[in-house]
Amino acid sequence: MAKSVQTGLVRSIGRLDLVAVTINSVIGAGIFGLPARVFGLVGDFSLLAFLVCAVFASLIVICFAEVGSRFTETGGPYLYAREAFGPVVGFETGWLMWLARVSAFAANSNLLVGYAAYFWPVIATGTGRNVFLCVVAAALIAVNLVGVRNATRVSNLFTAGKLIPIALFLAAGLWFTDWGRFAFAVAPAYAPFSTSVLLLVYAFTGFEIAVIPSGEVRDPQRNIPIALLTAMALISTIYLLIQIVCIGTLPELAASQRPLADAASRFLGRAGASIISAGIVISIAGNLHITLLAASRIPFAMGERGEVPRVFAKTHARFHTPHYAILFTGAVMLALALSGTFIYALTISTLARLTTYMTTCAALPVLRRKAGVRAAVLHVKGGVAIAAAAILLACWLLSNSTWREARDTAIAAALGLVIFAVSRSRLAVK
Repeated sequence: MAKSVQTGLVRSIGRLDLVAVTINSVIGAGIFGLPARVFGLVGDFSLLAFLVCAVFASLIVICFAEVGSRFTETGGPYLYAREAFGPVVGFETGWLMWLARVSAFAANSNLLVGYAAYFWPVIATGTGRNVFLCVVAAALIAVNLVGVRNATRVSNLFTAGKLIPIALFLAAGLWFTDWGRFAFAVAPAYAPFSTSVLLLVYAFTGFEIAVIPSGEVRDPQRNIPIALLTAMALISTIYLLIQIVCIGTLPELAASQRPLADAASRFLGRAGASIISAGIVISIAGNLHITLLAASRIPFAMGERGEVPRVFAKTHARFHTPHYAILFTGAVMLALALSGTFIYALTISTLARLTTYMTTCAALPVLRRKAGVRAAVLHVKGGVAIAAAAILLACWLLSNSTWREARDTAIAAALGLVIFAVSRSRLAVK
């Protein structure tokens, strides 16, 4: 295994591993509930909403592909923003990205409890819930500690575990789909259609996780762009087919709380519903695993540059993983999941992600002009126009946020500046 230019890391993640990482980071729990919500808003035109959201995500992914092809170090959007706009913007990007990942882990952990309780009711509340969360977090931390190669193998298993039930659902569902249900009779109004697209953003985000551990990826300048584009094309196709099956097999889709499970019960019976429920559990668990893997690399990258305590940049002598960063990030994630106070932090998750996307898109034209920057392996034709379009779409989404979300994001950003200033002052003293 090749050593990374970053001390202690090992390049063990291959191209197919990256595809699996991207699928695990994007396909979490959202797609298992959103088909009903967007259908309730815009009916058959929910298919168009999926397409619009897929285009939006694709524009951003294209920007990530070019910008990511310039870098071989760990950090992802944090590193891109730092190189393009300086350490302050870079730190803010990394800080908000880490906070969004931590809060998402806590929220999805509680979703995991809800779905897993379908099979083990004892874990739904109280001590059973807390023990279950501790066991899950401990297992994921352990897997991430004992080597990135083991972590990617587990990711690959989770990917297979979530795609097999989905493939069964699609293969059987398309066979039983009633194509006469697709009328497209009345075009939806602007407001509900916009809302439906905003809701679907949750299901399409998370791909940025794949670029963060670049220091542990084999030939990252080539493999990251290919893996991102391949995975997002696959994910977009899967999402669109899921919506087609849900519309074509479940007449009461708009009122369904578990649309995939309810649709599967129509053409696969109770066993089919159980298979889909198990697939949801696997899907969320895989998402948690990848979230921890990527989120822990952010303080590692910051620690290397003295922007957080340098202890986070240390790697384990045997396993070559950033063990202190993994333990710290995992502990914060578990504490938020157990306390339930993660809801406050979760309100900034979407805004933080959109900010991260905007800084990466804005970095594309800046890095093209900046002297002394490593050349991009992938040079996207029309990249500047694509970046501008992605930024405009992100601004549109941000304009639909609430005052509370904007306030919470500003508070989080201000806290990040305080941490940055303290870390820099200590570094200056030393």
